[in-house]
Amino acid sequence: MSNYNEPFEALNEKARNISRALTSLKEEIEAIDWYNQRVEVSQDPELKAIMAHNRDEEIEHACMALEWLRRNMDGWDSELRTYLFTSVPVTQVEESGEEENASSLKIGKAE
Repeated sequence: MSNYNEPFEALNEKARNISRALTSLKEEIEAIDWYNQRVEVSQDPELKAIMAHNRDEEIEHACMALEWLRRNMDGWDSELRTYLFTSVPVTQVEESGEEENASSLKIGKAE
């Protein structure tokens, strides 16, 4: 089964790579959820620690995919800079209006 909604041949390499990154991100997020559920219910401390380690590795992979998307797909950079690392409720970031207002709400924003 294909991940493409449009004919593969009609997509340029950039669009294909973006699709690959988005698919990988979805898979990483799903794996994080699975490991996290297993950590929550495991009664064996050693197994719990192993699965927590695996979950955290998947979080790292998801972050790497997000960073690639931020660098390579329009829209990601602006949205991530608006919403990440803020100290107010997420819905208030958007309600604050312009990105300059959202930037003033950030803690430790890296440029």
